[in-house]
Amino acid sequence: MKALVCKEFGEPDILVMEDVAEPTVTAGTVKIEVHSVGLNFPDTLMIAGKYQMKPPFPFSPGMESSGIITEVGEGVEGLAVGDRVMANHGVGGFAEYVVAPAEGTYKIPDNMPYDQAAGFPVTYGTTYHALVDRGDLKKGEVLLVHGAAGGVGLNAVELGKALGATVIGTVGSDEKMDIVRKYGADHVINYSTESIKDRVKELTGGKGADVIYDPVGGDAFDQSMRCINWEGRLLVIGFASGRIAQMPTNLALLKGCSVIGVFWGEFARRTPEKNRANFNAMLDMVKKGDINPHVSTHFPLEQGADAMKALLSRKTTGKVIITVKD
Repeated sequence: MKALVCKEFGEPDILVMEDVAEPTVTAGTVKIEVHSVGLNFPDTLMIAGKYQMKPPFPFSPGMESSGIITEVGEGVEGLAVGDRVMANHGVGGFAEYVVAPAEGTYKIPDNMPYDQAAGFPVTYGTTYHALVDRGDLKKGEVLLVHGAAGGVGLNAVELGKALGATVIGTVGSDEKMDIVRKYGADHVINYSTESIKDRVKELTGGKGADVIYDPVGGDAFDQSMRCINWEGRLLVIGFASGRIAQMPTNLALLKGCSVIGVFWGEFARRTPEKNRANFNAMLDMVKKGDINPHVSTHFPLEQGADAMKALLSRKTTGKVIITVKD
């Protein structure tokens, strides 16, 4: 099969297209003919050797994908050859076939195209777990979403609104404001031209945000600690800014707030039943049309390096998708 392979750590251009052996199904797994792959920021960290998981060389990046099951391993229940599915498999998606754990594979609704499904597991899984399980977001609360036009950010805007919150999104340019409003944000802040702290306090009558969703870190985290409400919850999702912030613990004391880490992958591993219940709830939202995953750009498999460059440029909105099979 054809696959885009990483043989050494480095920038996206180190990826090479090769013919490699198809992966082998084992107990508890399924083999998927890949149609689309969702690109995530950790994929770029993985090929650079900066991610917590370092697969042995050679490997194909790609944490999530969608397609059709072609083979089912021993002990797998509820999935069958021919099922349209999406899967979270951690690595291996930039290829014509991938083997995924059955517990991380989900049948997709008839109204869900492959490109939307491919970009769903990691970002929506992370975001629903963050807002519901970790952030305990309640109807009527104020949700502040950083990086609101990006992959996880736009999901947080959409899911936050579906859960009944008043949503404030932050973006880095005026060009990104429309898509964030389209997906449900009540207010959008361009942090390159106005202060996040001051604007959030203005919009909330001085109280601040009840839940803050932060995949950015750095300055966004610093601003968040100064515009969080009493007993607010600041959700640490990631560090797209490149800087891991230091928390001023005096502010945590004065505001009675919580800083909460969100590690969806470990949550899914430790509590697969609860994770599947989350996905059932979200896929029901898809069926009903309550959420509509946004795909901004498609790249063919052979242009996977260009897709990564587009993601790293931070000029894309929503999900970047690699198309393997039309």
